[in-house]
Amino acid sequence: MDAMDSKSKGTNKKSKSLLGKYELGSLLGRGTFAKVYLARPVAGGEAVAVKVLDKAEVMGTAGMAPRVLREVTAMRRLRHPNVLRLHEVLATRAKIYLVMELATGGDLLSRLAALPRHRLPGHTARRIFVQLIAALSYCHARGVAHRDVKPQNVLLDGNGNLKVSDFGLSALPDSLRDDGRLDTACGTPAYAAPEVLRRKAYDGAKADAWSCGVILFVLLAGHLPFDDSNITDMCRKAHRREFEFPEWVSQPARRLVSRLLDPNPATRVALATLTTQPWFKRSLSLDSQLGGLLNGQQESALAFQAPAMNAFDIISMSSGLDLSGLFDQRNREIRFMTAASPERTLEELGRAGGKLGYVMVGKNGVECLTLGGLPGLAAMTVEMSELAPPLMLVELRLEVADGDGDGEGQGFGWEELRHELGDVVRTWHSCQDF
Repeated sequence: MDAMDSKSKGTNKKSKSLLGKYELGSLLGRGTFAKVYLARPVAGGEAVAVKVLDKAEVMGTAGMAPRVLREVTAMRRLRHPNVLRLHEVLATRAKIYLVMELATGGDLLSRLAALPRHRLPGHTARRIFVQLIAALSYCHARGVAHRDVKPQNVLLDGNGNLKVSDFGLSALPDSLRDDGRLDTACGTPAYAAPEVLRRKAYDGAKADAWSCGVILFVLLAGHLPFDDSNITDMCRKAHRREFEFPEWVSQPARRLVSRLLDPNPATRVALATLTTQPWFKRSLSLDSQLGGLLNGQQESALAFQAPAMNAFDIISMSSGLDLSGLFDQRNREIRFMTAASPERTLEELGRAGGKLGYVMVGKNGVECLTLGGLPGLAAMTVEMSELAPPLMLVELRLEVADGDGDGEGQGFGWEELRHELGDVVRTWHSCQDF
């Protein structure tokens, strides 16, 4: 979505129907070429955001039509918890309507601007950054480079979960040159990599990594590392690494930012490898309520609570009554019993993730493990239920991105994970065991 001016928010007294499918409501914001409205499906269901573009304006503005096409093409192939979802595209003779997931929390820049010092404590910045990297690593694995990563294009839902948006400047596989690089200079200068500003051929994923480094610096410091109205001077500062950390930024965070803000893209750290970074690995946390943290809620007030399991739930686990065998799970689900506490279980899952290639990201009270390097897999969800104290049932389920074909989950190392968990696992069951 285009960056929206928060001052433009308003309320329409009347709603109107959109092709008999949605009732358009209040104006949420406007950009240079689009307006975004709150809408509700006529048939019922969750509210959505509808981005409305004028066809004549799109076709009459140089470069605008390809940008809209790129945005639609990119968002259609991306299905990830931290990427804003495009539900459908509608059109009339005069208008184009992009029906998208509603992110009620606004954009990250506005949230930072509302904070007293425009920055976040390290533990909160870490959680946000993990979700950002999870989303972009997923995009890169599917051949999509965002190319305009900045706080204005990072939205938040009602629970504080991140949603990367605005893929209008994204690069798809067919945009690559024969050498696999890109050559279009685009994006926002303060967040763009030096090689992009200098109009050199560049790697889109490495350019996104630089932008993430700028965002992480902003989250921790409260201001940009390179901020100059003269783009040439700003590029020179970036190339010479002329930035200073505030004294409160930790040494591990400084090292990570420095590796991301490496002016040499060949040695700049790749997003997919960040799970090995000490500061990044500390993101394995029980707290998934980012919305509360961003509003100043203390970390100690957010505790993990496993839902109690009733008698019906226990009975339904019986091999004689469970119906999961009727469905093809493709080795996507594992359950195990443990006597360990929820805190220790999640900690051990996170530790195992450092070796097996995933990191933990909060997801509405259910922990989500973002997977790296395994095609077709978006994430793994972890749910815990209390049987009889201290016995817990842990369910691990691979969440597969829509449209990624058959056979997902076959390559995931369940036995390696079981080995890494060690004595946390009391009994281990695949979905075929139930």
